[in-house]
Amino acid sequence: MSTLANPPSILEMSQEIKKSCADKQVEITVERIKMAKSLKEKQSNDLEKVAFKRKAEGDEKPAGKKEAKIIELDSLLITMPLPHIPLKNIMDVEVKLVYVDEEKVSYEFVESYPSTGNRPTCRAAEIADPLHEPNFSVLPQIDKWLQVALKDASSCYRQKKYAVAAGQFRTALELCSKGAVLGKPFEASAEDIASVASFIETKLVACYLRMRKPDLALNHAHRSIVLNPAYFRNHLRQATVFRCLERYSEAARSAMIADYMFWLCGGSEHGISKLIKLYWQAMIEEAITRAESFSVMYTPFATKIRADKIEKVKEVFTKIHPAYVEFIYTDFQGLHVLPQTVDWSSFPPQQYLLTLGFKNKEDGKFLEKMSSRKLPTFTEHKTPFSLLTREDTVRHMETMGKRILPILDFIRGTQLNGSFRACSGVMEKLQYASLLSRLQRVKEQSQVINQAMAELATIPYLQDISQQEAELLQSLMADAMDTLEGRRNDKERVWNTIQKVGRIEDFLYQLEDSFLKTKKLRTARRQKTKMKRLQTAQQS
Repeated sequence: MSTLANPPSILEMSQEIKKSCADKQVEITVERIKMAKSLKEKQSNDLEKVAFKRKAEGDEKPAGKKEAKIIELDSLLITMPLPHIPLKNIMDVEVKLVYVDEEKVSYEFVESYPSTGNRPTCRAAEIADPLHEPNFSVLPQIDKWLQVALKDASSCYRQKKYAVAAGQFRTALELCSKGAVLGKPFEASAEDIASVASFIETKLVACYLRMRKPDLALNHAHRSIVLNPAYFRNHLRQATVFRCLERYSEAARSAMIADYMFWLCGGSEHGISKLIKLYWQAMIEEAITRAESFSVMYTPFATKIRADKIEKVKEVFTKIHPAYVEFIYTDFQGLHVLPQTVDWSSFPPQQYLLTLGFKNKEDGKFLEKMSSRKLPTFTEHKTPFSLLTREDTVRHMETMGKRILPILDFIRGTQLNGSFRACSGVMEKLQYASLLSRLQRVKEQSQVINQAMAELATIPYLQDISQQEAELLQSLMADAMDTLEGRRNDKERVWNTIQKVGRIEDFLYQLEDSFLKTKKLRTARRQKTKMKRLQTAQQS
């Protein structure tokens, strides 16, 4: 697990600034849920128009072709092999999209937008032109000391003095934490401040990546997404950090989200999407290659999933992967997409069933339990009303970190909307962070919470969420901020409360199973006794 050393974070701010940031973050979360809904509705309307046009064109063509295509897809019960992608191709993608225009790094805030009553927001500028770096010239006058720090940092970066540049960007971040962002801070919107801070965070990511210190880049990559989740390059830079840390499943998910965000925010340049998909595909390939405890099969389909079809899928999997049949799980609750065939503009895109097979039954058995839960959580505690001992905590942490989370990360690498419920995959990370906290592994806990917050900030853009889920999202974000800032430590965190409910639920299921087994045994004994009596009566 990577750790963060020295760079300033929200933990170093004054208490007043911390509280302000936390309150603003919750406000931003509410606004982003509305913004994401608006974006998805716009794209949905566009898709409906395209679908109507295609249908009109299809009515003029001979019938029967669509049905034949469905039969063809539905019969393809095969593994989808991923061809090897050379490292050079991956590096080319990073040069073109992650370190974009690196030779021409310039000071983005030179031409400040004049103060008028009707200026466009930075957020709108990013959505309107997602192919380029955010246009900060539309912002009000930047704080003069922040201008100086950013000019110095950009100059050092152009000269490839990355360590010095990182120091200057950290200085700029410290100024932001003290409120020195815009010339008129009391008139600035939370979104404008977040956009400037996100820009600085992402520049720090680039610096640390160039210094070959991805462990230092990681938290900055997470925070750039928390501050600006709609910008696709932030997700792609996070993918690059994960790749450098050899966390390929998480890199795959970040690349998938980058491609989706590019489309959602209006990106139309096919070449950019093609590069992102290549990167995504390479990360999936690497994740599959390096997996030791499980194997995988993707099955394309185009019709409703039937129980007999799932059994057939399992039969095929058993023939292809005979060493991974101790436990076979087919994720038919959440459908998967692959970079080779996905087209976000077509609805629905080509979808796949994911089948996972495990060498060890216990490694995958938790998936069945999770799929039946109303809220995602993992429990292994047999006595729900007693506290965990240190030994239990260590055991739980190792189970989560080495067995549970890697599998969930892999599943989510090809699944945009989450396989079980909203916040799935994130809840487990937050519960894992609580275990790290119990063991006083503070730096690792901070990294896990920052990553969870980045995922929480992105969820409204990826899936439709109910009012209840929106409230849960806000509660999780607020508690995550409090945990990072060391505030309200006496308050029960939402994810821990959910885990306690899960433990009680498990305990009740165990009692029910025990009761039913006992009842079954008693009934069997009574039947046996009754039969003996009948036999004795007949003999006499």
